[in-house]
Amino acid sequence: MGAARSLSGRIGEDAAAQWMEAGGFRLLERNWRCREGELDIIAVEGGSLVVTEVRSLRQGSRFGTALESIDARKQHKVRKIARQYLSQKGWQEKTVRFDAAAVTLDSAGIRPIEVAYVRNAF
Repeated sequence: MGAARSLSGRIGEDAAAQWMEAGGFRLLERNWRCREGELDIIAVEGGSLVVTEVRSLRQGSRFGTALESIDARKQHKVRKIARQYLSQKGWQEKTVRFDAAAVTLDSAGIRPIEVAYVRNAF
């Protein structure tokens, strides 16, 4: 991943995490990694364990929406990584909710403008 894209991703994840905390989520992990890949944000809301996939897109982008980029392949991968996370934590019986956060950044890709949050996104 290029430096600019990496920075935009970090800014988007920071904005999503702030939005979630302000909304009452308790963050457990950010950027949890295993051999299969990474989970962006793992949190608890109420009694639910929540895995949130974060996508950032610059304002005026011609590549569709950030949420559209979470295709079936990506959803499958996130679910697979979440199973590994649960196994490692000994939480195999926990129910997981998969949410998505789409963060719109300014045209320079350095300032978040909007966070669109979708519960039960997939």
